[in-house]
Amino acid sequence: MRDRPPVQVSFEFFPPADEAMERTLWSSIERLAPLAPRFVSVTYGADGSTRDRTHRVVERVLRETRLTAAPHLTCIGAGRGEILEVARRYRDLGIRHIVALRGDPPAGGGPYRPRADGFAHAADLVAGLRGVADFEISVAAFPETHPEAESREADLDNLRRKLDAGAARAITQFFFDTDLFLRFRDDCERRGIRAPIVPGILPITRFPQLLRFAARCGASVPDWLVERFEGLEDDPQTRQMIAASVAIEQVARLRREGVDEFHFYTLNRAELAYAICHALGIRAR
Repeated sequence: MRDRPPVQVSFEFFPPADEAMERTLWSSIERLAPLAPRFVSVTYGADGSTRDRTHRVVERVLRETRLTAAPHLTCIGAGRGEILEVARRYRDLGIRHIVALRGDPPAGGGPYRPRADGFAHAADLVAGLRGVADFEISVAAFPETHPEAESREADLDNLRRKLDAGAARAITQFFFDTDLFLRFRDDCERRGIRAPIVPGILPITRFPQLLRFAARCGASVPDWLVERFEGLEDDPQTRQMIAASVAIEQVARLRREGVDEFHFYTLNRAELAYAICHALGIRAR
């Protein structure tokens, strides 16, 4: 029997808005860095509003750690030339990983409309980035179908275009019904998509916040999950134990199904992500 490949992980962080959040972020990065993640990604505001803060986090990661930084870039909030200039700046800093996304319009801004001078879709952004440098590019995938997609088949076609444009892997939106991911992976295989499909895992820090996230991005929250967190609003210790249990069950099932890479949406907190990685057999180096 062939040995299974080692588990690889990556972590997502977002740029802090104040000094207290910045301390929490860097404490979390220091806690998770010894797990030797494949990369750490840094998000970009829906309308490009966090661009400067994203840059500062990325530059500090490069300056103070040995981690591989993967900044997000989106089609929102800037023209093609401005986005490519940001990419060239990253290239000159030594960045070789990018997470390329279409991005979402600002809240209350109505449906997405491409800028006349911008990249219309993530596939166009991927192609543009490949013209700047030999970036290793990750893109988004949606096990439950993107809320704006005409159909599941159209969504799969869009994923295929992003990968054909030069992306190396797809990272999924978070999910809690593991069967949804497995069916999506089968659908990708059926469509001839061979690139790695990396499950995005969201450890649950606060359940009401999770429900808001899920409603915004079209992710379902199973009844059994609601029941597990019911009555724990004022019991953070038990809530954290349940959250760890849920996520560990999820990654263990995915591991049995052959998954060997995971992407964690940390919300800038280290505790749950560290515990889940420990359960996966990942130890500090």
